[in-house]
Amino acid sequence: MALLDPFTQPLTSAQLSYLLRRATFGPTPDQLKSLTGQTAAQVVSALLADRATPAPPLNPTTNKTFVDQPFDMVNAGKLQTYVKAWWANQMLNQPLALPEKMTLFWSNHFVTNDATVNDYRYMYRYNALLRQYALGNFKTFVIAITQDPAMLRFLNGNQNVAGTANENYARELQELFTTGRNGGYTEDDVRAAAKVLTGWTDIGYRDVTSAVISTVYRANRHDATTKTFSAAYAKTVIQGRTGDTGGLAELSDLVDMLLANPETPRYICRKLYRWFINSDITADVESNFIQPLALLFQKRNYEIKPVVSAMLQSQHFFDETLRGAVIKSPTDLVVGTFRFWGLQAPDPLQNLAGFYQVGSYIYARIREQQQDILNPPNVFGWTPYYQTGYYQQWINSTTLGLRGFFADALTTNALKLNNKPVVDALAYAKTLSTPSDPAKLIGDLTTQLMGVSFNQSQIDFLTDTVLLNSIPRYEWAEEWLAYVASPNDATKKQAVQLKLTALLQYLFRMAEYQVI
Repeated sequence: MALLDPFTQPLTSAQLSYLLRRATFGPTPDQLKSLTGQTAAQVVSALLADRATPAPPLNPTTNKTFVDQPFDMVNAGKLQTYVKAWWANQMLNQPLALPEKMTLFWSNHFVTNDATVNDYRYMYRYNALLRQYALGNFKTFVIAITQDPAMLRFLNGNQNVAGTANENYARELQELFTTGRNGGYTEDDVRAAAKVLTGWTDIGYRDVTSAVISTVYRANRHDATTKTFSAAYAKTVIQGRTGDTGGLAELSDLVDMLLANPETPRYICRKLYRWFINSDITADVESNFIQPLALLFQKRNYEIKPVVSAMLQSQHFFDETLRGAVIKSPTDLVVGTFRFWGLQAPDPLQNLAGFYQVGSYIYARIREQQQDILNPPNVFGWTPYYQTGYYQQWINSTTLGLRGFFADALTTNALKLNNKPVVDALAYAKTLSTPSDPAKLIGDLTTQLMGVSFNQSQIDFLTDTVLLNSIPRYEWAEEWLAYVASPNDATKKQAVQLKLTALLQYLFRMAEYQVI
């Protein structure tokens, strides 16, 4: 059976959890209940449905938007943090939808960072552009990102003028954004592309008097000579243009040329594969998954949505040997954990302080675990997505301890957001099929919570050693039923709560919890 053929069987709870952990930031309890038994096609169709654009962030000092105002020099750092906390909450509160995960993907592909750009309004606009085109047309996306003010600043496109062409963006456009290193481009191609891209600049940067941010094309700074490219691009010639529309016309020709390179669709499909499925691309996967997916990309005029749709409902995607092949990024870990336990950020129009309390906590945890959103360390993105070994680099001597600290804060209820603990183990246990049976409780919990399946010996160990601490299983049934009969009895409540807390602490620190 071909790897890209659709997976048509109704999804089990474990398969659904896997799909939602990979395609979103993890399932909510309600999603697990309502969607188990649907097909991959049904769930993926819902994931790809159009969604409303989120409202921009508000300033808690004024309760008004700030990304559409003149630059605030005094509070710039604080406002940048609000943008990041706002994005963290979009991930947390997302419905059954793919755009937030795809926005994060593209922020690791078309990289800019706030440390270099240094204007929170530019970074918000960049984030909005990624979300707008996340599942749209790749050609249109490349043209738009090339003109984006943050990108112009980050890769010096605003300094690229006729006579002294800056090659920075022209190089990364080929090496990292389209053809990749296997595309065969030459140094002459970089120089020719840089000439095509001359004349663009941004306006409004850190302007304390005007709220206007835009990109302008200055024809008098554009190199209107003819540009000739190498055999990697079939010796394409891009005719020089003059006038106000010349820059966009040449940019469109350049992107057409880059997309015509056969390596471009393969390169993009490989990056999507590593993001959603596995860092290891075998010869079989390259021939029987990446290549046909790239062909689909070309046939569908470089529309992103059909590629992602085919990938997420394929036979290969649901191969059980791939479950647990991806180590959770800090964002997957923190946001996914909160979503599983039902945490949502409050409506900012009703409780703006609470909204930012949740978003700021999420942002602080993922930043300290080395995934500072809107601030990848360099143009290559976050290290685990381009260095040898890929996801393993999310785990090191520093971040492993921080992951454990985060989990302990949840399970001991040391963390309270909006005056409530995040994890209510007792309420959750009541939702399981037979919580009075400790083995079934463990089975249900690990199926929903963990990224891989547990064998019977693991279930027995978690039941008898971790949960029950070697007491007979029937004693748990007695304690649970006694608690259910008298839920306000502090002694009976504590008897089961302490055991469940110890169990969750252990589970959260297991290697199996760190993968999806």
